Amino acid sequence: MPEIPQWASEALSGVYDPCCREKGISVVEMGLVRSVEVRDGLARVELLLTSGWCPFAARVLSEVRERIEEQPGVREAEVEIVWDEVWTTERLSPRADRLLRFLPDPAQVPDKAAYIARRERR
Repeated sequence: MPEIPQWASEALSGVYDPCCREKGISVVEMGLVRSVEVRDGLARVELLLTSGWCPFAARVLSEVRERIEEQPGVREAEVEIVWDEVWTTERLSPRADRLLRFLPDPAQVPDKAAYIARRERR
């Protein structure tokens, strides 16, 4: 995963996919921000969606653009959805992973006790 500049992570830490707002998981923690780059005052932000059918995509895109445009040195921001990479749960921050508790198909976990112990250590 590309490194997201600290200023951008902080700016976007209050932007939520509406499905995760109640759990307090930002688009940064969800791993939806693929990259942020600024050149000559123009910021380019690439976002992934958890689903191509996300009904809140326009809202999230607008809020990300607004937050980035509020930052020093940024006069304009373009926010694009990335279609050449699929979002997966591996992109979740450790905190988001714990809060969402995504579980694999039980048939894929031969040693359930070891799996649970590993999850609890995170």
